[in-house]
Amino acid sequence: MSSPLGALLPDLSPWRSSRDFRLLWCAGAVTVFGTFLTFVALPLQLKELTGSAAAVGALGAVELVPLVLFGLYGGALADAVDRRALLLWTECALGVTALMLLANSLLPEPAVWPLYAAAALNSALGGLQRPALEAIVPRIVPHEQLAAAAALNSVRWQIGGVAGPSLAGVLITFAGLEWAYAIDAATFAVSVALARGLRPSPAARGAARPSLRGIAEGARYAWSRKDLLGTYVVDLAATVLSFPIAVFAFLADDLGAPWAVGLMFATLPLGGMVVSATSGWTRRVHRHGRAVVLAAAGWGASMVAAGWAQNVWLVLLFLTVGGGCDMVSGIFRRTMWNQTIPDELRGRLAGIEMLSYAAGPQLGQVRAGSMAALTSVRASVWGGGLACVVAVGLLALALPRLMAYDARTSPHAAAVRRRGTEAG
Repeated sequence: MSSPLGALLPDLSPWRSSRDFRLLWCAGAVTVFGTFLTFVALPLQLKELTGSAAAVGALGAVELVPLVLFGLYGGALADAVDRRALLLWTECALGVTALMLLANSLLPEPAVWPLYAAAALNSALGGLQRPALEAIVPRIVPHEQLAAAAALNSVRWQIGGVAGPSLAGVLITFAGLEWAYAIDAATFAVSVALARGLRPSPAARGAARPSLRGIAEGARYAWSRKDLLGTYVVDLAATVLSFPIAVFAFLADDLGAPWAVGLMFATLPLGGMVVSATSGWTRRVHRHGRAVVLAAAGWGASMVAAGWAQNVWLVLLFLTVGGGCDMVSGIFRRTMWNQTIPDELRGRLAGIEMLSYAAGPQLGQVRAGSMAALTSVRASVWGGGLACVVAVGLLALALPRLMAYDARTSPHAAAVRRRGTEAG
């Protein structure tokens, strides 16, 4: 690892040291691949059935309410029940949703409402599952390897994020939407089989039942940590103001390249994959808050460039750069969260955290689709990016604790590290 190349390569320590991390990684990789097939197929089918950018953008509104409600409850649930069992049950239910989409696509005249219903159901199940998925990682990976685990989990997401949309474009064009949904359903069966091998991850001793009081306790802790709160707010600003995927199909048409829509969906994870594949440098960064802010500003600037570009390949390039910036932000956000949040609060804080990194994109879809309908597709992309850069700059001035955060001196990181050492 002393060579320049070794310093760039991702740290594989979590993969080598934890059997459960390997199982969780593989199960997630399979699921992510299938999920991204549906991620492309669902808005594309809705575009074909309605021809409306606003209708596609409305997917974000349909997904938002169940995500918020079930995300907060899922966070409390993850602190009160066995996290492995919660992962398994929600994974099974997500597979059933994929089968529902498949059944609708096989009808002579597919209906629109099942697409919105499936989107809402997927969002609710994701809200229940993601806090447990986030909260289980610090239990199976040593404290000093959490940054490496975040990078490796990002690689898993990006492999599926590049391969899934790229295959989806070809598959939908030459075989039909139903094949995307069928493969997605099959991947859930594989991931459940792998996740069954995880060791139980029971609730902490004395954990309370899920309740509004418990959710409020997590919210009070988040509010007391202005450095932590800053990561949520910055990510929300970036995604709400400049998340463009709702207009990708229309942007491809505007560029005279409808064949590029699958590639557009693949660019964001591709950029993230490049960052994750060279993420060895992240272990030398300790000012995580500053890294989050700079990366979010870079994301917005990339969207400005993508909206102005006239050539489809330049658009794809700038979207890829944006995906890389988003991954830099994601790595350091997760590292801050995992290294500083006590285990008994991780589920509830993961539920709150999800409101930034998951609810933000849903609102971003609504913003992108509505702005495109009112102005133009290009104005929706570059205008949102410009608003993101301005908002992130103002937040950097308003959040001094986020900008000053240093993992080496943070008392919260020291407390979690000490408790991890005492627990072995």
